[in-house]
Amino acid sequence: MPGPRPTDFYSDLALPKQVEVVVVGGGIIGVSAALELAERGVSVLLCEKGQIGAEQSSRNWGWVRLGMRDPREIPLMQAALEIWDGLDDRLGRSTGFVRSGILFAASGRRSVGNLERWARHVDGLETRARMIEGAELAAHLPGHSKLPRAALFMPQDGRAEPQWAAPAVAEGARDRGAQILTACAVRSVDVEAGQVTGVYTERGRVACSRVILAGGAWSRLFAGNAGVSLPQLKVLNTVLRSSPTVEGPNAAYWSDGFAMRRRADGGFTIAAGTQNTVDLVPDSLRLAHRFLPAFRQEWRSLRFRLSRRWLEEAQQARQWQPGDVTPFELTRILDPEPSQKHLRRAWNAARRAFPMLDGSEIMQSWAGMIDVTPDAIPVISDVPALPGLFIATGFSGHGFGIGPGAGRLVADLATGETPVVDPWAFRLSRFSDGSRVAPDPGY
Repeated sequence: MPGPRPTDFYSDLALPKQVEVVVVGGGIIGVSAALELAERGVSVLLCEKGQIGAEQSSRNWGWVRLGMRDPREIPLMQAALEIWDGLDDRLGRSTGFVRSGILFAASGRRSVGNLERWARHVDGLETRARMIEGAELAAHLPGHSKLPRAALFMPQDGRAEPQWAAPAVAEGARDRGAQILTACAVRSVDVEAGQVTGVYTERGRVACSRVILAGGAWSRLFAGNAGVSLPQLKVLNTVLRSSPTVEGPNAAYWSDGFAMRRRADGGFTIAAGTQNTVDLVPDSLRLAHRFLPAFRQEWRSLRFRLSRRWLEEAQQARQWQPGDVTPFELTRILDPEPSQKHLRRAWNAARRAFPMLDGSEIMQSWAGMIDVTPDAIPVISDVPALPGLFIATGFSGHGFGIGPGAGRLVADLATGETPVVDPWAFRLSRFSDGSRVAPDPGY
């Protein structure tokens, strides 16, 4: 069964000879950066090797959440939520964004104490975050067969439709003058005297002074060819969508066994709440020492396996010349097989919790490759060793909701404007300047 299909987006035809900024990657981060730049009157070209939003940007859960984020991401997520609020009007198109609220159940790893400790990070931010239980919790979870003891309720969090959002933002960027080409891979950056002067695409060279790398799971490979070390691995997450039902919660819901959110089509997007698959690949060995703290912290939620991806990535070119066919052209859309084990586990857990799903069917299932960093927060940064290159990647499964804010931040960095939030936590140099690098769950 193929993965989700984003809204059709029709490419521009002509490759420009020169722009100010080239954005590499047409996911939610890249298109948001292009929108911000175009609105500022910056000439921008976005190149996507496949289709707009066809990889993780259309395969995620669709959550737009401040709740339970790494505390270092909270200011940027606040900015993102403000952007989401006005985004449909700004674009003249629907992203499906609704502030429906999100509930995080107290169960297993996320105990009442852990949820309360995390909630202190948003004290005073007018989020109305609070612990709820009893009748109030039951009102938000109609039909739940066995309510959790309590839950952290984030009423201002919400959801959007991943298959709609990135194409809608891309169209909005083009309305404002951005040029957007699909099925056009950027092969490499062109560097003269240690400074970015352009890019080489599969269709030819484009002169520019700045490049924004927003390549998701492909970013490490692209950066490595440019001589930039970017510690990043990939984690596979499996998702399903159910047939429509009028019953069930409107707020999104997370528990140990499953996570779910209402879709615009009336069904639910459902996934395992804590289970992800990690394919062992050569980079797993190269980066093992960097990721060890994260693996120690998250080992219960990770299923390591040796699969055919080891051979696929071992055979993948890591260095190439501008005239060479690259891995980006050989795999236009990364469309991994979903984990049937995680699919069954999530679906069965959701049906036990909400018996009304017994009358529903699984309409589609898919998997996506999440780009992760050793501390599970993104890199949104310039590259001091290569002036003119900026990176926005490694969102570690948190990228869809924070995407509009991240696009604004990297656009600020690329244009020298005052950053929307302090970018210090997201600097690339944290991996080499002796800083402690580890995830922070906030409790």
